Amino acid sequence: MTFSQRLDQIAGLTEARLGTLVGTKIKHPERDDPIPPRLLGALRHATLGGGKRFRPFLVIESAALFGLSERQALDTAVALECVHCYSLVHDDLPAMDNDATRRGMPSVWKAFDEWTAILAGDALLTVAFEILSTPEVHESPEVRLALISALAKAAGAAGMVGGQALDLEAERLPSREAPTPSGILHLQSLKTGALIRFACEAGAILGGGGPDERAALHRYGTELGLAFQIADDLLDVEGDAATVGKAVSKDAAAGKATLVSLMGIARARAELKRAEQAAIDALVPFGAKAETLIEAARFVAERNR
Repeated sequence: MTFSQRLDQIAGLTEARLGTLVGTKIKHPERDDPIPPRLLGALRHATLGGGKRFRPFLVIESAALFGLSERQALDTAVALECVHCYSLVHDDLPAMDNDATRRGMPSVWKAFDEWTAILAGDALLTVAFEILSTPEVHESPEVRLALISALAKAAGAAGMVGGQALDLEAERLPSREAPTPSGILHLQSLKTGALIRFACEAGAILGGGGPDERAALHRYGTELGLAFQIADDLLDVEGDAATVGKAVSKDAAAGKATLVSLMGIARARAELKRAEQAAIDALVPFGAKAETLIEAARFVAERNR
């Protein structure tokens, strides 16, 4: 099986499980109350029918390093995808990035309205932790608690949300200091990198990995997250909207500082290659078992959407 086929296979598994869980987990714990139809439609629009499912892929493949099957890692992967989808729904809002298109379709606020999009994002964030609390994720309550804690930190004020705040502050508060490469690296390590790091470390949590193994996956996730963001910024400069599936050239139009805008395309590409190789090097302790994750680093550096 090629890397692309494996990525598509896990995307299909994630899509199917999302379709099962979204609409069944989100309900009153003691009554079989239906979800309001408009909200359910927004939830399904936000989660189904598109996306590479790259973060779920990382959860499942990092868990495979410890001998876990797809089934044993799938619900953790789906919980993470719910958080990622929530972040996209809120990112697209007019008050945030004001994007009308996502994955080649109208973004949730455009397809429905702003208040529905806000509530759909809220519901996806909370259902992620409901999923992680269930025995289907892992028989050990300690493992489930470790996953909940790690995802909460990755998604919260010291993680993804903190990075989003720094990003908007830099764009919209003129009193802020001029951006620097180190500042942008910190911002991106939170906004994009935190969930990717969690995806990689989740496999070790599920599989009972030791401190050295978790540290190696942490390094891998850190460099992979950086490579992912640089590639995304390059796509915003050089990509085609039809291929990328969302609007491009928005960062420059908004005056947003990125590594590409500060360093130029050539130096940004060099940093992308450095991050790609550093991610690959972090996997050395796992030997041949890590070949699919090595291919994932190459995929990130070379992607066109």
